[in-house]
Amino acid sequence: MALSISAVVLLAIVVFLLIRKSGLKGGHAVVCMLLGFYLASSSIAPTISELTTNVAGMIGGIKF
Repeated sequence: MALSISAVVLLAIVVFLLIRKSGLKGGHAVVCMLLGFYLASSSIAPTISELTTNVAGMIGGIKF
């Protein structure tokens, strides 16, 4: 659960920066948010969740 909260915070920061710096309009951000909600309730949601978990695990396993 901590991973999903961190991902939400990270994505919120990215959207905020895109709105402020790159000219992303608020309407576009709302459409992206709605896409995320509909995607979360679709049949592809478990695949996306597994993919993000695997990517986070790979990033966490990188030794600097």
